[in-house]
Amino acid sequence: MDLIIWRHAEAHEAAAGEDDLQRALTPRGRKQAERMAAWLEAQLPQGTRILSSPAVRADQTVRALGRKYKVRDALSPGASVQDVLETSGWPDAKYPVLLVGHQPSLGGLIAHLLQMPDAACAIRKGSVWWLRNRSREGQDQTVLMAVTSPERL
Repeated sequence: MDLIIWRHAEAHEAAAGEDDLQRALTPRGRKQAERMAAWLEAQLPQGTRILSSPAVRADQTVRALGRKYKVRDALSPGASVQDVLETSGWPDAKYPVLLVGHQPSLGGLIAHLLQMPDAACAIRKGSVWWLRNRSREGQDQTVLMAVTSPERL
């Protein structure tokens, strides 16, 4: 199974009293999302399932891709690693999955899957981490296939 993790692009800071879910992308964030979407469009396998957080900034990020997607509350800010794992179907889904979400949940998921010593790894805004599950000699392995950020494209 391929699991593609896309952190939302740069968003405006929350104004006093503003609902965190309503934060929108900055102009720079929109450009980040567009650059990453163009790269993903050339890379994503057929049949990739796309799941997004309900936050406006995640929705705006995934919309740049121009593909159908589903919103999942389990990808909301503050989601647990277990929530994100269950939502993705890792490692048993029969199709690739693209998740669009937030830190520290996504960083925690990556740290867990790659058996990193820290609880979470840093993920730059707008960046993609591509992981693959495989079985070798009866052992499940997580392989890091790619990491890229909008600034590198």
